[in-house]
Amino acid sequence: MELQNTVKEALNALYHHPDDTVRMQADRWLQEFQRTIDAWQVSDNLLHDVSSNEETLIFCSQTLRSKVQRDFEELPSEAFRPLRDSLNSLLKTFHKGPPKVRTQISLAVAALAVHVPATDWGDGDIVNWLRDEMNSYPEFVPSFLELLRVLPEEAFNYKIAARPNRRRQFEKELASAMEVALSILTACLNIDELKEQVLEAFASWLRLRHRIPASTLASHPLVLTALSSLNSDILLEASVNVISELIHYTAARNSGGVSEQMPLIQVIVPQVMSLKAQLRDPSKDEEDVKAIARLFADMGDSYLELIANGSEESMLIVHALLEVAAHPEFDIASMTFNFWHNLQIYLVERDDYGTFPTEASREAERNRRLFVFRSSYESLVSLFCFRVQYPQDYMDLSKEDLKDFKQTRYDVADVLIDAALVLGGEATLKLLYIKLVEAVGSCGNDKCGDWRPAEAALYCIRAVSDYVSDMEAEVMPQVMSLLPKLPHQPALQTTVCLIIGAYSKWLNSAASGLSFLPSLIDILVKGMSISEDTAAAAALAFRHICNDCGKRLCGALDGLFDIYQRAVIGEGAFKVSAEDSLHLVEALSVVITELPSDHAKKALELLCLPAVTPLQDIVNQGPLVLGQKTARELTVHIDRLANIFRYVNHPEAVADAIQRLWPIFKAIFDLRAWDMRTMESLCRACKNAVRTSKRFMGFTLGAILEEIQGLYRQHHQPCFLYLSSEVVKIFGSDPTCSDYLKILIETLFSHTICLLTKIQDFTSRPDIADDCFLLASRCIRYCPHLLFPSVVFPSLVDCSMIGITVQHREAGNSILTFLSDMFDLANTSQGENYLSIRDSVIIPRGATITRILVASLTGALPTSRLETVIYAILALTRAYGSRALEWAKESVSLIPSTAVTEVEMLRFLQALSGVASGGDFNALSMPIEELSEVCRRNRTVREIVQGALRPLELNSVNSVVG
Repeated sequence: MELQNTVKEALNALYHHPDDTVRMQADRWLQEFQRTIDAWQVSDNLLHDVSSNEETLIFCSQTLRSKVQRDFEELPSEAFRPLRDSLNSLLKTFHKGPPKVRTQISLAVAALAVHVPATDWGDGDIVNWLRDEMNSYPEFVPSFLELLRVLPEEAFNYKIAARPNRRRQFEKELASAMEVALSILTACLNIDELKEQVLEAFASWLRLRHRIPASTLASHPLVLTALSSLNSDILLEASVNVISELIHYTAARNSGGVSEQMPLIQVIVPQVMSLKAQLRDPSKDEEDVKAIARLFADMGDSYLELIANGSEESMLIVHALLEVAAHPEFDIASMTFNFWHNLQIYLVERDDYGTFPTEASREAERNRRLFVFRSSYESLVSLFCFRVQYPQDYMDLSKEDLKDFKQTRYDVADVLIDAALVLGGEATLKLLYIKLVEAVGSCGNDKCGDWRPAEAALYCIRAVSDYVSDMEAEVMPQVMSLLPKLPHQPALQTTVCLIIGAYSKWLNSAASGLSFLPSLIDILVKGMSISEDTAAAAALAFRHICNDCGKRLCGALDGLFDIYQRAVIGEGAFKVSAEDSLHLVEALSVVITELPSDHAKKALELLCLPAVTPLQDIVNQGPLVLGQKTARELTVHIDRLANIFRYVNHPEAVADAIQRLWPIFKAIFDLRAWDMRTMESLCRACKNAVRTSKRFMGFTLGAILEEIQGLYRQHHQPCFLYLSSEVVKIFGSDPTCSDYLKILIETLFSHTICLLTKIQDFTSRPDIADDCFLLASRCIRYCPHLLFPSVVFPSLVDCSMIGITVQHREAGNSILTFLSDMFDLANTSQGENYLSIRDSVIIPRGATITRILVASLTGALPTSRLETVIYAILALTRAYGSRALEWAKESVSLIPSTAVTEVEMLRFLQALSGVASGGDFNALSMPIEELSEVCRRNRTVREIVQGALRPLELNSVNSVVG
């Protein structure tokens, strides 16, 4: 009684106390209480206590539901029957009580049924028991109907801590009880006020996809009631849920195919089609229209194969879907997007015509279908152009509304691409050009009344740019001629700039394309002064034009340099941000790439100058000034150099440039090594130079690596490791670099290992762990001859074992990938030579590694990492065969039988045995995943398993890294 009062007091404090601190304390206490064994009895008592208020009832019903779902194993087996009877009593007690409480109790009973086999439940099974209860207590039928509804839903509720085998068994029990369940629901149809509940429960049972003959369902009273209730305002939503499930049911993989389901389809489709007129009924509630639209969308998605044949009957559904697509509410119209996309794939992909015997017959059928659906996709283009138009009040949109509007435009662009794939890019372009001409015709120059339709048409033309031929000669010249005549409204000019960039390939290839370049570049230059968004679009367009027209722009390099310098230095009214200026850096870089080597070297110097000059000025002011500058003041220039080194594809010129720049870089390395942001930027620049110049780097590469080796000892910047991994990737197999690389990796690894001696170190510096083991994996792939014989290799393996269970995703994945790469060594070109060294390190540690990996599988790491963990276990098993099986057997034998049964352990070991014998990884992973599920089924079990496997105990490595 005292604990019950404490619960009530805590709830009162949680909901009513004015002090936030007290409310938080009450909340924490209640959460802890829910995890205790006492929560069972206290919650049950308070639910039966007539003096409990609604807050107490809701909390206790939620607690009891949660306990049954997650902690049922806490109870002795003899507690089941009293618990079932108590829940049944509560279900009756609250049949007219708070709906939230009744729902929670229904869920608790359903969860109990998931745990308890039908043979132990008694009375046949839960459905038969439920039928008997309903017959004995008709006054409580509404409560029992809610339980009947949630039963099939809970079969797929993975919050319930049931073993996988028991879950499968429960699904079979429900399937075998389908006839009884439907008979209960049919009997309840006679009570009008229960019809909505009955239909919702019927929809729930249909989700089991149990194979009931289509002919039986076609005439079943429940189906006929749902169909006849589609015109009922009260029952519409429940009826739509049933019909939607029936549509999915007829198209399910285990349904026997469309032909077998035709009797049911022939009943459903005419009834749904009769609702078409309601889509345009202005008196209809929007939610009702949305429900009806959903049925048409479901038919389109489910009967795609039938519709794609293009028969007269199927086109009726297509026309109805066009009606949905035409609805003014985007949420309703967008329900059809998935259908148009999948239909496009069906029409265009040649694989879908495999049933036709010859290539000629396949092509003929493809062309026939494309012709049949042509008008439908033409209608879509016309319907959706206005959807992307800026709203009148777009300047006042909130951030969230603006985000939604942008997403709408992206979604419409995807539909236009589908249309272009069916109609052809040129045909789609013509339709959109008509819209553009109409829009421009109603819009003069700067004094235009409404620029928005023109912007919308241009946005759509941009969306299909990838599907318009680069040689198109009819429409694109007219589009390009229109662009300079459009008003200088910021949003419109932003789209103008983007469309110029989108058609850069056309500008390079089409007969008249180059003639437009001067006027279009003028638009881009002016765009850089209009607004930040327009400047960003103009910079991006410059990049595309230079990427695709680079050779043709070599003669205009002086003019391009002028634009570049004005934008980068920030002269005049240009509004190009530092980030967007990187587009211009790339633009000029690719043009320089097209120059002959002697000209490229001089052009590269000019390109670097706006970035080098301010860096040189800062360095010249001395160490104190350099040390005091913000990272941003340095990285804005270094990032530009990084992009130059990445995109100027003249290896010797880039090598010369970085050699000249090395004194500046070295000064920054020496004085800013503590500054992670600056070091990351500088290492990125060096990495790009190494990638571009490779062997031409010569002396400078040695100087860079010597610098980062020394600095890493003091500052431990992860980017030093990443830069080294790039060097290993490029030079690892070069025998002339072996001596230097050996010193490099041993130095970096030995210092990193000293930093990562316990799991807390990995947690506090995951970036170092991530880049360390990325480097280690690169060494396995590109220079195993340096890594495996190294004195540091055993300690590196020990270090990886400590960090396997780090929760940081990237760091954890790098460690597991390193281990997997080691285990897969035999699959690499040079790996065979180092197997004996690897084995001498792995075999003594094999049992510990396996134990930690099994612990990771069973709860030490989150389920999102399962795929990587399972691969590591399977790779270990494949590499070490019977020895790995023994290690695995030792590990799982540590887990108590209360957590994992002998059968579940055996299935896991049999799967590993299959892998050891050369079996397919994918085919054998299911029992391994199920062991993970069993061991994670609730908090108590997970703690028991982790306590047994002790993933943080590393007896075998204490002597090495202790």
